[in-house]
Parts: sequence; C-alpha cells; structure tokens
Amino acid sequence: GLLGLSALWSPVFSALTIFEGVTLWHRTVTVDGEITQIPVTLASVLLALIYGLGTGVLARRLPALAEIVLLRAGVSSGTRYTATTLIRYGIVAIGVGLVLNTLGVRWNQFQWLVAALGVGIGFGLQEIVANFISGLIMLFERPVRVGDTVTVGEVSGVVARIQIRATTIRGWDNKELLVPNREFITGRLLNWTLSDRVIRLTLVVGVAYGTDMELALRLVREAAEEEERVLDDPAPLVSFDAFGDSALMINLRAFISSIDYRIAVNTSL
Repeated sequence: GLLGLSALWSPVFSALTIFEGVTLWHRTVTVDGEITQIPVTLASVLLALIYGLGTGVLARRLPALAEIVLLRAGVSSGTRYTATTLIRYGIVAIGVGLVLNTLGVRWNQFQWLVAALGVGIGFGLQEIVANFISGLIMLFERPVRVGDTVTVGEVSGVVARIQIRATTIRGWDNKELLVPNREFITGRLLNWTLSDRVIRLTLVVGVAYGTDMELALRLVREAAEEEERVLDDPAPLVSFDAFGDSALMINLRAFISSIDYRIAVNTSL
C-alpha cells in the first residue's frame, strides 16, 4: 500500500523540484541565535496546495470509512458520530498545520492574531467560543447523542446533527430547530433516551358515575396487557385517580420499550 502510494505521488514530487528555483518571498528564522532568511519557493506553495487538497479529500472520505468500519463492529450511532467528528477535526488540524509549516508560517507570526481574537472575544465572540467548546464537551461527555429524543424548552424531537456551533433537532412535524450548543451544557435539558429507551406512559380514562369500578379497572388492565408493545416487567399499574366533574378518572401507567411507540400505543389503548 505505501509502496503503491509512493509510486503514485513520486512523479508529482519530482515535478516540484523544477519550481525550487522560483523564489516568491523569504521567511525569517533563528538558527543558533542568528537570524537567517530562508526562501519560500513556488514548489513550497504547490506542495502546500497539495496538502490542502489532500486534507479536504481525507476530511470527507476517512470519516465515512471509519463510519462503515464502526457500523460493522456494532458500535452505536452516537459513538460513531463522535468518532467520525473527532477524526474530521483532527485531519483538518493536521492539514492546516502542514500547510502553514510548508509556507514557513510560525507561531510567533500569529501572536498579533491571537491578541486580536482575545479582544474580539471580549467584545462579541464569547458566544461563538462558548458554543464551540460546548460542542466539544458534548462529543466527549455525550449528554446528547445523535438519535436521542430530547426536549429543549417547548420543543421535542430527535437530535439529527451536532455541529461546531449548534445542534439540529428534528421535531415531530419534520421541522428542524437549531439550538446553540451552550444551551445543552448550561441549561436544563430533558433527554428521553440518555441511558435507557424504556419510558412510561400515563393514560387517563374517564368512566361514568355509577360504573362498576372494579370491572372498569380490570378491563383497562387487560387492555394494557393485551397490547404487545407494553412491557410485562414492570407490569402495568391501574388505579382510581380522582372524581371528575362528569366522570370517574382511572389512571393507567404502563412501560414501553421505546419512545417511538408512544403515539401508537396511546392510540391503541
């Protein structure tokens, strides 16, 4: 594999030697305490361009390959998404470092940019930086994973994407809500499927005054037990709840294996 890759790219790198004599600018480096001018050639720029293109290709292809490998290994969707996102971030970081190093850019030349960013953060970039850091925390700590069912404020839905700045929640009517990552870390979040997909349904049934309550309770319990999506353990719980204005209220509490069945089971019962 490596020999084949070397044979494939060797003509390209050989061709770059032609442009070694074309100097575009000089960069200043300190060698043994002495300041030295080193030329940046056209070959260096072309090599940096190759690194950039290679980074773009790898950032698209390698995470997809890792996704396939992890899928075949039986890894959960949330873990696969975290792994592929971190791989993509790592590839981009390494690629940017290679490009800058090839062009002769050094850290001390970015000190002014860091200082400017510090001022910018103080005046308006706090939210962007906070959302980016919160996104990284979410990928590592995983309070929310792709595929989880969550409630944020008044909106409930499934987490579709976790990006650098915001997380996309797809609601039940297929609308997509973009929520800044910071809200998942600093705010209150209801995750229906964080550690277990089993949830409890609560269904209130009204029966007329004068109804045989013992018979009504038994019929509601039998209806729950006959529904195949209702779990036997924990068993359904049926109880008298309250005296309503025009009916006696019976409360059914039953567990189902997934929130995906909630509407169907409610309708069935």
